[in-house]
Amino acid sequence: MKRAIYPGTFDPFTNGHLDIVQRAANIFDEVIITVAKNSSKQPLFSISERVEMIRESISDLPNARVDSFEGLLVEYTKRQNATIIIRGVRMISDFEFEFQMGLMNRKLAEHITTVFLMPDERYTYLSSSIVREIAQLGGDCTPFVPPNIKKYLHEKYSQ
Repeated sequence: MKRAIYPGTFDPFTNGHLDIVQRAANIFDEVIITVAKNSSKQPLFSISERVEMIRESISDLPNARVDSFEGLLVEYTKRQNATIIIRGVRMISDFEFEFQMGLMNRKLAEHITTVFLMPDERYTYLSSSIVREIAQLGGDCTPFVPPNIKKYLHEKYSQ
């Protein structure tokens, strides 16, 4: 069984993220979307909120599930008996960073392979930080996030 890990902070989960998950689910037997705790970021949503939002967004994908982790990604990947790490790459600047991380992960665990997937061209400009800013300023996030995520963003910023 080819099990793949798709890690990220997903704050919030966007249509670009969903596109990558759908592509990965067509390639691998199982995809685990894992929400990473990143101490260098100040997330809008808690880890448990992000896990639940993603779970709702992928409910129609039977071979995808959501989890969270803290610590080294390669150690989490080993615990899940996975051999693939999926990374979404929108632009060449993403690739430079992701390439470096992929090589470091290979150095730490040579049996783990990083696979780069490109989202649909409609999402190459899309990022979670842009979506947060649009939502914070009262803009319409409909084209950028799954419907359930739009609801969570609206609730968060109307508090």
